[in-house]
Amino acid sequence: MRKQLLLGVFVAVFSILSTWQGASAADRPNLIFLLTDDQRWDALGCMGNPVIKTPNIDKLAQEGVVFENAFATTAICATSRASFITGQYARRHGIVDFRAVLSPEAFEQTFPALLRANGYQTAFIGKWGVGNQLPADQYDYWKGFPGQGKYFVDGRPHMTKHLEDQTLEFLDTCSPDKPFCLQVSFKAAHCQDGPGWQFQHAPKYTDYYADDTIVPAVTANDEHYQKLPKQLQGGESRVRWGRRFDGDEMLQKNIKDYYRLLTGVDDFVGAMVAKLQEKKLADNTVILFTSDHGFFLGEHGLAGKWLMYEESIRIPMIVFDPRLPKDKRGQRREEMVLNIDVAPTLLDLAGIEPPAVMQGQSLQGLVEDNQASGWRTEFLYEHLFPHATIPQSEGVRGERWKYVFYPNSEPKLEQLFDLQQDPHEVTNLADDPQHADQLKAMRAELDQMRTSLQ
Repeated sequence: MRKQLLLGVFVAVFSILSTWQGASAADRPNLIFLLTDDQRWDALGCMGNPVIKTPNIDKLAQEGVVFENAFATTAICATSRASFITGQYARRHGIVDFRAVLSPEAFEQTFPALLRANGYQTAFIGKWGVGNQLPADQYDYWKGFPGQGKYFVDGRPHMTKHLEDQTLEFLDTCSPDKPFCLQVSFKAAHCQDGPGWQFQHAPKYTDYYADDTIVPAVTANDEHYQKLPKQLQGGESRVRWGRRFDGDEMLQKNIKDYYRLLTGVDDFVGAMVAKLQEKKLADNTVILFTSDHGFFLGEHGLAGKWLMYEESIRIPMIVFDPRLPKDKRGQRREEMVLNIDVAPTLLDLAGIEPPAVMQGQSLQGLVEDNQASGWRTEFLYEHLFPHATIPQSEGVRGERWKYVFYPNSEPKLEQLFDLQQDPHEVTNLADDPQHADQLKAMRAELDQMRTSLQ
């Protein structure tokens, strides 16, 4: 029996090694996963923002594929980051607070672990953000840090530049002979928590956007705040609004500072791409750029994220694959894609079958401009994080309709929005008798998703 077992292990290992050795470099691309923090979908030049300048990221978009309708299934960092690496909804991976960690068995089914097990050199740089234990021994190169970190630390440059230096250091160790997967997880454009200077950019960006005027969103005023359900007023979202967007002077400064942080990320991308070119790695390196969730810039009189409004849940998503034919580059896809799609996409790019436990879908077919038959037209949103003043919520976001349920709210609170007629989500139709059938259908859809996506 022991001999048979050893023989079986030998055959399995030999099969894997044979597959690696037989694969060409083009079949096993290098993978770079760039994850910003709190970057809403429209905080990029390539997404139509008239103020922010992000030429390096815009170039990735122009030569890659942009997903116009990308979303986080939970708008809070720990949960969303766990969804990125596991390809799972929160109700399956179980990370719904800042302390919970993935078990060793669960981590084995994440994309970094599977890539490493299949011959990739793996690296992590930046904010880990999933639980209070760092998986340093699960990567070949580890420069992660716990918690939020600080933008300014004595003896080193601004955090974004510090991450850039570490990234270039790692890339200097890479060669075309062994594929790598690099994850860079930024603090930018997250605020520095607490009162005081919120969006602490590097000094070199102080004059950026100084002559621009930010046009506040149509809902960024007290009138629209007062239209919110009473259960959504006050609390952490309003406290943080008071630190960032209370009055035009504060709004102008903080949105510009937020953009300055993201300009720093754009400079990082430019330096990283230049290093890839220097190392002769650029032609076989796929770059996936996205954010952990969106961010309120004063809309509805709020700050932060958490709630299921579009500003909070929509994210940028760009896939740049230099191996794509020229006629496939520059696509702007309308399909609804999610943070849980990243893990199966990266595995698919590496020629690895995603495990059955993953609930996302590989984007590779869309990137290659294949037919998207059967692609999702709705998804489950879940915010199960326990907090005294941030309400838990669940909902369904479809192509036209959005339904939100607040399970712990007193009195009972539901929201129903017609995104086609009401893109700013101002008019709640949940109590409108004319939409009773739609409300009933959305409730049933939420119940079905809760059960099927466990």
